[in-house]
Amino acid sequence: MMSTSPPKRRHLASSPFRPDPEPFIETFVFDELVNHDSYGMGRIIAVEAHAVTVDFRPEVVRIVSPYKKLSRL
Repeated sequence: MMSTSPPKRRHLASSPFRPDPEPFIETFVFDELVNHDSYGMGRIIAVEAHAVTVDFRPEVVRIVSPYKKLSRL
């Protein structure tokens, strides 16, 4: 099941409102300890351009960007 987000709305120059800030996507490094809301504590075992693979013991999970539920310890 793929989650679809609504299309990004274009900001008009004449608008009195500020544009939405660009989302900050966290970067992780190999062998870093992380915490996931569903899986718990784990260690990053592989880093790709838009995904990380995390060993949560006993499960190994590949998590794609953006890493909403993943935080560094």
